Amino acid sequence: MRVLVPWAQLEEQMGGWPDGLQVEVYDGTGAPPEDVSDVELYVLPYGRSVGRDLLPRMPALRAVQSLSAGVEKVLPLIGPNVTLCNGRGLHDASAAEHGLGLILAAQRELPRWVRDQDAGRWAPEHTRSLADSRVVLVGYGSIGAALEQRLLACEAEVVRVASKADPGRAVHGVDELPSLLPTADIVVLTLPETPGTIGLVGAETLALLPDDALVVNIGRGRTLDTEALLAELTTGRLRAALDVVDPEPLPSDHPLWTSGAIVTPHVGGGAATFYPRAERLVAEQLRRFADGRPLLNVVSGPELPQEAAPSS
Repeated sequence: MRVLVPWAQLEEQMGGWPDGLQVEVYDGTGAPPEDVSDVELYVLPYGRSVGRDLLPRMPALRAVQSLSAGVEKVLPLIGPNVTLCNGRGLHDASAAEHGLGLILAAQRELPRWVRDQDAGRWAPEHTRSLADSRVVLVGYGSIGAALEQRLLACEAEVVRVASKADPGRAVHGVDELPSLLPTADIVVLTLPETPGTIGLVGAETLALLPDDALVVNIGRGRTLDTEALLAELTTGRLRAALDVVDPEPLPSDHPLWTSGAIVTPHVGGGAATFYPRAERLVAEQLRRFADGRPLLNVVSGPELPQEAAPSS
């Protein structure tokens, strides 16, 4: 069974490729293999859209492993008989760290102090705090739960919001946002991109937030209406810290750059902690595929999910 993976070093880490697999390496750079018609398992290179271009050329494909948690760009490129697995759990720590970093940078005005340092200017002033802030966390999945742990350690109050309410876990439904947002100091979006989440946070939703509230997005850019957010940032009523935006990549002349928002280029999930976890997941998937066992993190296709991949 022919397989494409993105890392050559995985062979040594595994003590050799599993029996029955013909494994080749394609990391999304350089020329791809000319003939991929017999590839049965494809591990997509992380963060390289060019790797997805091969999918329509793989008629024998049985399974695809995405290393991203969101798979909205992969789903249209594969057939219903292809098992699609995502990277759930791989990004929890790094995305949560980045989300916490964005919040702290905004609350403690770190960009301002960096600019003052560059100018040799000493102008102390007290700032906002994360401690005792009320954080409404919209998208309470594994990344949201990881961020919650870090927020609680900083003595913030966290309000959990998911697509549906779960009173047993103290999770509110997204339909409760109109009653939750007016008392939020910070709202954090960790949402996937689905038909139901695109544009979920728009002008009406943002208007519910109190003055000076902070909007943070570490999920998917299209879940937050850019024009509506810009309208609030332009007046100075709201603040923002964004790792994902719409559009991506953000054009150099886009007004978000000069809106006062903190903007990072969709790097939250790809910190150093991601790669060892991703390699462990792929190694386990290769063993399972070779043995004919159910794969981990199945999100669509003929197999039902069996279990989630371990996060560490």
